[in-house]
Amino acid sequence: MAGPFKIHTPFPPAGDQPKAISLLIEGIEKGLRHQTLLGVTGSGKTFSIANVIQAVGKPTLVLAHNKTLAAQLAQEYKEFFPENAVHYFVSYYDYYQPEAYIAHSDTYIEKEAQINAEIDRLRHAATQALLTRKDVIIVASVSAIYGLGSPAEYEKKHVKLVVGAEENRAALIRKFVDIYFERTNADLEPGKLRAVGNTMEIMPVNERVIYRIVFDEHLISRIECLDPISRAKTGEPDSLFVFPAKHFVSSEEDRARAIEDIQKELDERLAQLKREEKVLEHERLKRRTQHDLALIREIGYTTGIENYSRHFDGRAPGEAPHTLLSYFPKKKDGTPDFLTVIDESHVTVTQIGGMYAGDRSRKDVLVEHGFRLPSARDNRPLQFAEFEERVGQVIYTSATPGKYEKEKSVPPDGQVAEQIIRPTGLIDPELVIKPIVETEGTKGQIQDFIDEAAVVIARGGRALATTLTKQMAEDLSEFLKERGIKAEYLHSDVKTIDRIEILTEFRRGTFDILVGVNLLREGLDLPEVELVGILDADKEGFLRSDTSLIQTIGRAARNVLGKVILYADVMTGSLTRAIEETERRRTIQLAYNKKHNITPATIKKEIKDIAESMRSEHQKTVDGLLQLDRKLFEEDPEGFIIDKRQQMADAVEALDFETAALLRDEIYVLEGKSAPQKKGPKGKRGR
Repeated sequence: MAGPFKIHTPFPPAGDQPKAISLLIEGIEKGLRHQTLLGVTGSGKTFSIANVIQAVGKPTLVLAHNKTLAAQLAQEYKEFFPENAVHYFVSYYDYYQPEAYIAHSDTYIEKEAQINAEIDRLRHAATQALLTRKDVIIVASVSAIYGLGSPAEYEKKHVKLVVGAEENRAALIRKFVDIYFERTNADLEPGKLRAVGNTMEIMPVNERVIYRIVFDEHLISRIECLDPISRAKTGEPDSLFVFPAKHFVSSEEDRARAIEDIQKELDERLAQLKREEKVLEHERLKRRTQHDLALIREIGYTTGIENYSRHFDGRAPGEAPHTLLSYFPKKKDGTPDFLTVIDESHVTVTQIGGMYAGDRSRKDVLVEHGFRLPSARDNRPLQFAEFEERVGQVIYTSATPGKYEKEKSVPPDGQVAEQIIRPTGLIDPELVIKPIVETEGTKGQIQDFIDEAAVVIARGGRALATTLTKQMAEDLSEFLKERGIKAEYLHSDVKTIDRIEILTEFRRGTFDILVGVNLLREGLDLPEVELVGILDADKEGFLRSDTSLIQTIGRAARNVLGKVILYADVMTGSLTRAIEETERRRTIQLAYNKKHNITPATIKKEIKDIAESMRSEHQKTVDGLLQLDRKLFEEDPEGFIIDKRQQMADAVEALDFETAALLRDEIYVLEGKSAPQKKGPKGKRGR
């Protein structure tokens, strides 16, 4: 019997893939809790896992250690499973400064955040898919272990509409407001609704579609699906399910109970502070919490409400919060019934394990000094032991598995599947060691890298350079540009979507050299890269450990001309181990190619804009209008703007707010009031 997943690919498994796939499937069928896929860079680990998912047929969580890698994996799984539900779940903050207090300088830092609406929409799409489908793959960052709200409440609070059913228009509006939809008379955005005459229009939070509900007295006569830009009708469904606009949902009863519990905790904490003669902390906590309670009573919400999540959820002190993992299915005995894949596990596992301690340390200071109630500590990520309990069978994938994965994957409870032979016959890149410091007869690492990169660029290839700090990456990028070389930098301060666009532009050849720090190590699939320069390779530490060096070397393993230059003045232990492991793999790969008469070939991978699905449809339409109208505007700027303003006014009068918004934003750009964001380092891209 066929399972829910159907993989689409023109190529059958090859190289070491068939053996690894078979071993992993067998391990899952045997009930092994932990397995490791030790696959060299470019050996097709994602393809192997896709085959395992198809065979196992369970909902799957794929965890990645950063948003860029998660976006790339989501795109790959969408290509493998176009008929199934593949979703992207990462933190929706473009910028996030958590609430904190620095005691020694008496400095309070208020929480500050900038939410990306598109990523928020994708998060809702992911959770709703988990609650409504079986064929689901969620590619997530470490955001998956942070508090998310009860899936039971989220599912219970949905609104179901059926054509022909009796429904009062005013009562329906109240239902949507109760699940955090906002009423508007302007543009419809995800999580908003508007009502005109005998119709109501709503845009769910999980998709860019308008649903128009038409009433005939107290009956729903029809439901129309409209394109949000053109307002063309794209369908007429018989029914519609609408989930809440926020993941944190509570009933009136829950809210009343939470207010009572918060007040009780406040009284107990104030009594304790009074006994300890902490007058300032007592007054600070009293004022702040009573202010929050007043807002919760009046409007049901307050800034920082997540710090009271334990009371709203009805959890006991110290009990773990609901997270994305809570939305995955469970067996009748309550154990997880899904597959977990931890990509680049040597980094991701460590990252998951470190989240709780940092969060707890910050919360302890806030509680101690009267900024928060002790229950704020329970608004937290999962502890590692809690994470282990909440995931099912796990497959770790990495070219350099860490100590944890190795220990967990020991028989009889686990196993390791190796993928050293690439389907393309590619071998690990050639390694060359050169000096860092310029001496008589040598150029020094920067000039040497520039000269080596020039050769690669001349034949159409790309080059990567890895530095030790963000500042070094930015400075080197500027240095290269000053010399007429098309270069760009990439590091963790660059915004999520911008990072993805940088990688796409790099592959397309918009620039030839990409300079980075840690983001260039794991999981970046860049087959155009012929040269990798590892600057200061002999500086022992996290970024120059044997694991890091092997991962960085792997960036050149997808191209038949791949070459890595290690700039080092001394041979460290990490360098020695990395070189030995690379040579071991090269020996195995060369022997296999010789035995099977294989000529290596560079990996061919279509260049796609991963960020395309994350861009606002509104902005893309505005950009299209600008392309069409720019010439007419240049011929008669004043007359053109007057005409556009009249069109906008006509659209408003006709209640066509989407068209009016498009015209408004086009006018702003043409008048120079809102220019498209420039891209590039130091204030030009995501700075």
